Amino acid sequence: MIPFLDLKKINHRFEAEFQKAFKEVLSSGWYIKGKQHNAFEKEFADYCGSKYAIGCANGLDALNLAIKAFGFGVGDEIIVPANTYIASILAITDNGCTPVLVEPNLQTYNIDVERIESAITSHTKAIMVVHLYGQVVAMERVWEIAKKYHLKIIEDCAQAHGAMYQGKRVGTLGDISGFSFYPGKNLGALGDGGAVCTNILDIAEKIKALGNYGSHIKYENLYAGLNSRLDELQAAFLNIKLKRLDADNNRRREVAKYYRQNINHCDIILPQCEDEEGHVWHLFVVRCGSRDRLQEYLRGRGIETLIHYPIPPHKQQAYKQYNHLSFPLTEQIHNEVLSLPISPVMNDEEVKVVVEAINGFRG
Repeated sequence: MIPFLDLKKINHRFEAEFQKAFKEVLSSGWYIKGKQHNAFEKEFADYCGSKYAIGCANGLDALNLAIKAFGFGVGDEIIVPANTYIASILAITDNGCTPVLVEPNLQTYNIDVERIESAITSHTKAIMVVHLYGQVVAMERVWEIAKKYHLKIIEDCAQAHGAMYQGKRVGTLGDISGFSFYPGKNLGALGDGGAVCTNILDIAEKIKALGNYGSHIKYENLYAGLNSRLDELQAAFLNIKLKRLDADNNRRREVAKYYRQNINHCDIILPQCEDEEGHVWHLFVVRCGSRDRLQEYLRGRGIETLIHYPIPPHKQQAYKQYNHLSFPLTEQIHNEVLSLPISPVMNDEEVKVVVEAINGFRG
């Protein structure tokens, strides 16, 4: 069996370092907001090229805190891709804001930047860009629009750790950004975690308080905040893995390159990559009109695949008020996408097996 993502194998490479870090944290007696937490915030900010990084409990909280820090709420609109994981939209509605969904570019699956301007109203406060599957959004046009209409840019970087655009890493391409360290991410914890990055000092300070019950000083609460903190153990593990992130991303690029050069099937649409540094291949997503048959075929040959994502956000039960909306490109993508195995620990033979199996598919 070729697993979709072998987390045990990925993390085994760090086992000795993890054990050492665990003993250090355990013996310190300090498990929340200690030296490991502070060290990771500094290292991650430096890595991203951001002035400030604030750890939190998960990626959804990171986006939630980002929106909350700017004071957006009821009556405010935030533009967001229709083709995204639901967390992007949950963060918007959790703050009482209205998500304004925009169709994707069918080549990159990211938000179609040429459709953004027509979605702006007098209530629009921000544009949330999602670097989906690991590929950076075409930010030049987003910057132009945001400047013209005085909008904030929120980056959802949950799938794009380390990706670059015009020499800058994601997390620094807007006013504020949210990261997830869910175990399956390119930079994944051994539990859950997240971070917010920004270059704005007062926003960074506000987020620190918001994630700590709205408090800088114990028992004194400035805001109605959250309990959303990155614990010492996860911070320690993440700091260890951060040092390997670029190398791991490069291995993902190698696997993706082999797939793109060697998968040759008339029924399968391969993902496009506009810039090598701008894609870290969190997911390698193909499209196929007979997606379900392809998935079953690969399963029969011992190859695990997943679907990212089977149901678009506007068709989810949780958002019944949007079920009547039509986003044909988004719906087409969700009906056709299939994610192939890709990770930094896949060996060349496994990659070849996947290619040979796909090329042998008779849809």
